[in-house]
Amino acid sequence: MNGSRFSKLGFALLRFVVYFVLIAFVVTCSFLIFLNAMDIEQAALEKNAKRTFLNIIFLTFIFWLFDMIRRELTVERPVRRIIRSLDRIMEGDFSVQIANIREATDSNKFNIIIDRINKMTAELSGVETLRTDFTANVSHELKTPLSAISNYGALLQSPGLSEAERIEYAKAVTDASRRLSGLITNILKLSKLENQQIYPVRKPYDLGEQLCECLLGFEEDWERKKLKIDTDIDENVIISADSELLSLVWNNLFSNAVKFTDENGSIFVSLKKDNGYAVVSVTDTGCGMSAETGKHIFEKFYQGDTSHSSKGNGLGLALVKRAADITGGEISVQSELGKGSVFTVKLRCGESEKA
Repeated sequence: MNGSRFSKLGFALLRFVVYFVLIAFVVTCSFLIFLNAMDIEQAALEKNAKRTFLNIIFLTFIFWLFDMIRRELTVERPVRRIIRSLDRIMEGDFSVQIANIREATDSNKFNIIIDRINKMTAELSGVETLRTDFTANVSHELKTPLSAISNYGALLQSPGLSEAERIEYAKAVTDASRRLSGLITNILKLSKLENQQIYPVRKPYDLGEQLCECLLGFEEDWERKKLKIDTDIDENVIISADSELLSLVWNNLFSNAVKFTDENGSIFVSLKKDNGYAVVSVTDTGCGMSAETGKHIFEKFYQGDTSHSSKGNGLGLALVKRAADITGGEISVQSELGKGSVFTVKLRCGESEKA
């Protein structure tokens, strides 16, 4: 702290000397030009030299004092305010918002810096909130299957279990293990996608064939629930994209459609060409969602209807959205509570798709 004060004092003295030299130079040059054209006695000059020197000292002090006040108001004070706010940000307080300088002008660059810092802290605050929510949600989602595994594992150790009970408890342990495995897999996939550790490998392929293959992977599930499956898939719809990333999209959409559609319901999958785009729609007659839920459905761990939370972990659609973004696609949802949902994915056809 003392070093900083000495530094400021030294800087102030340096500026005083600079002002003195400049003013003395200007005054001296002016007097030389003036006296060169005048016939003034040497004695008179010597008599007024001291007075002139004192005047130069006085003028230097006035200019120096004015400059110090100007710097304090327009530079030092805003800088101190910005530094104090940055110190708070470094300590983890992302609620900091710096007020703009009152004497705002178009040439005031401090307000530009302040605006950038305010935007940065707002972004950091949002990221911190997401991180906190993500940690809390991951902890909760991990705790649920782990508790089930622990409880049913303890029950399996009970003496005198019937064969039916043993099978039931073992199945519960298996289901919880699969859910835990799926959660961890989705977290890892989402982390890689968000950190761009997965680089799309684009190759042209038939999108209709991929949709049929992915849909057939859920045949056992839809037959168990007696769901009606209808398709309307155009032939020879070629896209240039990463097939693995898009298979993640279709598998999640089909999985959700099957999971959230009640027995004897129906699912409709369509693929159509539309002005150079391939448009895929997945329609179900499931539980649907409210308009408010639809706004957040692609956010991590978001589950608008908690009554269906046991059917998923809230990461599938976040994965779908990120994968669609990376492959250059667009995804949207239309839904009505109690009547079902329509998920639509739009992809550019052919090999002209953006890399």
